[in-house]
Amino acid sequence: MREETLIVFVKLPVAGRVKTRLAREVGTGRAAALFRHMLTRTYAAARGRWRAVLAVDPPAALHDQVWPRDFDRMAQGKGDLGARMKDAFAAFDGPTVIIGADAPCVRAQHVRQAFRALGRHDAVFGPAHDGGYWLIGLAGRKRAPGLFAGVRWSSEHALADTLKTLPADFSVAMLETLQDIDEAKDLSVFGPMSAARPH
Repeated sequence: MREETLIVFVKLPVAGRVKTRLAREVGTGRAAALFRHMLTRTYAAARGRWRAVLAVDPPAALHDQVWPRDFDRMAQGKGDLGARMKDAFAAFDGPTVIIGADAPCVRAQHVRQAFRALGRHDAVFGPAHDGGYWLIGLAGRKRAPGLFAGVRWSSEHALADTLKTLPADFSVAMLETLQDIDEAKDLSVFGPMSAARPH
């Protein structure tokens, strides 16, 4: 059986470098505090029977002490998000799933569902309410040479655009739609944590 790999795209949680769209509304300190909280939730969701790898940005932060020791690490590549995710997929054989750290409702059960779906499908997505997606996975049985070409990132078209870059014979599964955090209006998913102040 081919190894299942979960890749978590993470940024060094420093004020001014993370959640920049959110920071324009709530301030860089609060945005960074919320991002650190999201990282904690994401780490919990990422632990399971699969191999978990942190894809770190910037690459110079690869060996920082801020990252949990029980995760493997790799540096994110160059280019836009699509180029970096395509490089990450190419680094592993077998079923591979990518998530970010900005969908705080993601749980380990969602990751399990994604890998289960890849047993029957070529690709799996976790749609977001804003037209993007919080998870993408590939079974690795077929090539997708045009993956991510021309995707309009950070827009309501991201999921639809990505689907168009898959080969016509790809079978695609969809998980439940979740909220990711890009703007202040998205913070309601945190409940009381939405009032978090910088620390």
